[in-house]
Amino acid sequence: MVAELLYRTAQVAGLQYHSVCGVPYTALPLATIVCSTHLLPMLIRRKEAKDYGTKRLVEGTITPGETCLIIEDVVTSGSSVLETVEVLRREGLQVTDAIVLVDREQGGRERLAENGIRLHSIYTLTQLLTILHQLGKVDVELVEDVRRFILENQVIHPAALAVRKPGAAMSYSSRAALPDTHPLAKRLLAIMEKKESNLCVSADVTDSAGLLQLAAELGPSICMLKTHVDILSDFTPEVASRLRALADQHDFLLFEDRKFADIGNTVKSQYTGGIYRISSWADVVNAHAVPGPGVVQGLQEVGDALGRGCLVIAEMSSQGSLATGEYTKAAVALAEGHPAFVFGFISGGKVSERPEYLHLTPGVQLQAGGDALGQQYRTPHEVIASRGSDIIIVGRGILSAANRHEAAEMYRRAGWEAYLSRIRGED
Repeated sequence: MVAELLYRTAQVAGLQYHSVCGVPYTALPLATIVCSTHLLPMLIRRKEAKDYGTKRLVEGTITPGETCLIIEDVVTSGSSVLETVEVLRREGLQVTDAIVLVDREQGGRERLAENGIRLHSIYTLTQLLTILHQLGKVDVELVEDVRRFILENQVIHPAALAVRKPGAAMSYSSRAALPDTHPLAKRLLAIMEKKESNLCVSADVTDSAGLLQLAAELGPSICMLKTHVDILSDFTPEVASRLRALADQHDFLLFEDRKFADIGNTVKSQYTGGIYRISSWADVVNAHAVPGPGVVQGLQEVGDALGRGCLVIAEMSSQGSLATGEYTKAAVALAEGHPAFVFGFISGGKVSERPEYLHLTPGVQLQAGGDALGQQYRTPHEVIASRGSDIIIVGRGILSAANRHEAAEMYRRAGWEAYLSRIRGED
């Protein structure tokens, strides 16, 4: 079953390769099953050359210039994968991708990326913990202990990350490796790298069936789904459960755009209670800075133990918004004063220079402009490449399209290309 999942992951990623090599020794049986089942050429890398016979480090038919896919069971530091890559490259092979069952999220993905290897994981350790917790197999305390361990035991230091050309920005994976990056932000950044998507779809629909259909249809293209559950005419707890299951299936985060803006005690009740019980299913919520620190502290008392996170609204995309100037500066200060729960901003572009914070920008369309109610639209390139945001939030540009999946893919590609331009230091 594991071998078949590894093979399918390579297929879904659209990888093209001529042979397969399992990292010795645990991954050798996995690679053997993949190759024998699907009739693929297999290479075997020895950990040491024999002192007799061919004395080769790699067994199998080698054609220089061809591409070899790496298979591994678990990646922590990436060292074992890199050792295999080095041997294969010395034989003249191209090695660009590795498929792994579990990414322990301790810096291996970033280290491999710095050496030209894209890591494709079936699961991250955080995802496994989330699933086990939802099934009642592990408690919240264990989940938090492991997340804390991951955060405190990164195998690479930020100073060891890739040297970038002047003017280039840090990559998502490099920022995920920073010690101060929030665990939920690390998870989101990993999803973005894995799916090559910085697209969040704003699911502004009014019926539950439409919401679930949207999540199922666009799930493979997005890193996050933004909801407004209070506009649903037929919300039930079952809807939340099914939405949560779709998010786990397609690997995206759920962001309930509640815009909390009250005293701490009130927002705690709004977060946990009522018919929506937002804290039970939403990974991310957001809050206005108007009430002061109490609004974040109230939410944090609930969300911290659940592994949730919060975005502070620093700017808005509506014409005439008062969230500008000194207000925006105060919102940034509020967020940066609560790093254990707040991991980013809703804003028109980068408002904080601290790389561990993410910026999400609404009001994005492929063509700039506005609507009759004051919504101002910017393009993905302007938002990501020019203004330094990290995630584009798209609503009507996708929801009103004749083919929503094709539209989502257009925005995903546009957002990702803008990100690549930014980290290359291009204008």
